[in-house]
Amino acid sequence: MYKRTLFFILAVFSFCVISAQTYEIQYTSSYNGKTVSDQPSTIVWVNEKENFILNAIIKEQKSPYPFELTKVEKPSNTVVSYAFLKPGDIISASDAESIGKQNFEFTSETKKILGYTCKKAVTKVNSNTIEIWYTHDLGLQGGPSVLGQNLGLVLEVERNKNSLVTATSMKKIKNTGIENIIKGSIQPTDQLGYKDLLWKSRFTTLKVFENETINFSDASKSDDLIKRYANGTIILKKIKFPVITEGENIFVELKQQSNGDAYDRTGTVFFIPQDKEKSFFDGLEKGAKTLPVFDNGNGKQYYGVIATESYNPAVEMMRFFTAFGIQKFNHIQLKDKNWQTISPYREDITELKPSLSGKELWVGTFIGNYDKGGHKVSLEITLHKSDQAVHENNTVIPLFNTLNIMEMAGQDYSTMFSQEKGLLVDFILKKDLKNAQLRYTTTGHGGWENGDEFVPKSNSIFMDGKPVFSFVPWRTDCGSYRLYNPASGNFQDGLSSSDLSRSNWCPGTVTNPNFIPLGDLKAGKHTIQIKIPQGPSEGTSFSSWNVSGTLLGIE
Repeated sequence: MYKRTLFFILAVFSFCVISAQTYEIQYTSSYNGKTVSDQPSTIVWVNEKENFILNAIIKEQKSPYPFELTKVEKPSNTVVSYAFLKPGDIISASDAESIGKQNFEFTSETKKILGYTCKKAVTKVNSNTIEIWYTHDLGLQGGPSVLGQNLGLVLEVERNKNSLVTATSMKKIKNTGIENIIKGSIQPTDQLGYKDLLWKSRFTTLKVFENETINFSDASKSDDLIKRYANGTIILKKIKFPVITEGENIFVELKQQSNGDAYDRTGTVFFIPQDKEKSFFDGLEKGAKTLPVFDNGNGKQYYGVIATESYNPAVEMMRFFTAFGIQKFNHIQLKDKNWQTISPYREDITELKPSLSGKELWVGTFIGNYDKGGHKVSLEITLHKSDQAVHENNTVIPLFNTLNIMEMAGQDYSTMFSQEKGLLVDFILKKDLKNAQLRYTTTGHGGWENGDEFVPKSNSIFMDGKPVFSFVPWRTDCGSYRLYNPASGNFQDGLSSSDLSRSNWCPGTVTNPNFIPLGDLKAGKHTIQIKIPQGPSEGTSFSSWNVSGTLLGIE
């Protein structure tokens, strides 16, 4: 009797050991028949209770942050995602439904993978055809992704007949060591919160403004964080930029809503270089007329618009134009028009990296308006690690910016193009500059019908007296943004003001810069000139051109 009891206990123990057996499966990725060598192999730890999905670098605890791994609990098929945002900062989210909702078409095809007989099932994911090869030979459920977790043990996944993840080795293990990876405090969150926190952890965000007002009011005053100038039409904040590596992209993003102003207004996001004796900041503090003057002989003086030996103008990061009354005037109803509630403006400014990296700079936003309510804006700058190297310049030299940012503090409109001379800037290069480019942003303004805002005009750029580039800046896609412009009234001809084509801008959009190649420039004195056939004034109506230019290159 004793022997039979002992045998029964040993048998039960052996069954428990076998049933709890954990396998480690390594999967290799390939594309069009070639192994993807720069991607770590996927590792799956699977037993009858749970399935962990990670990769070889995470297993070795050498993965850079952020990274994530997945656990699938059996038999409930609950997916638990873990995101490691930084040391000591782990979040998780659970999903008990998605695996059960997966649909497959089962086939009679079979093949051997690692000696196990596998069957094929097919499904569609976002228009991609996915083939799942799974086996029942081990009595387990799992695989290299959450797809097919309830079919069996997935040993191969093929997408669109070209991308393949295949099991290349399998072994039994006693201990996964997962407790050495998932440890410490874990913050649970919902699925959307998890995805948002993980996404944001992949890049650096510099918060500049959060729901700040840009308006025209004597009541607009500076505080400890934000400076306000020109009756509140300019807001300014000092931002410390980290050292930005070669493999990082920089984006500026502004979100804007009307807070009372119903019109399309010129806006700009800029920073102020302070590496010379004078800066644009001095003009904000002491008045525009304290800045160097440009005089081209047309009887007007333009302050702070061109670089001199002792002064750099503000560098434009992004030109944007407000829509007609977005959000504030959404009560204006038109049939079949569902107005947008916010204007998003986003631009890649990676080429400006040399002038930002590791520096503390005044970053500002201007919207020209005469409304007490004005506009609400939020601004942030994001830094993203990337393998791209589209802009390889290591030098940024401010040359000119005729946008009258201090319009409401006496800075005149840029009407200098009424003269043949146009805009002329002399500058000195201390070193040779290879692959020089002019980052050039231009928009035409003013008048109605005959004004340059609505009349195509050529912009011609001359370098050291020689023509290097000429084009007609013109936008014909403005009608695409009608839903951002609730206060843009309809005309008798069936059009709206926001539909009309314009000189390189539309209400509610960004104006992209042009990158004009200038070749290699030798050290020494150079001249750059901009000519535009600006239209004549008609009564109180006049035309003007806002142009900004920054020289890029490799020293």
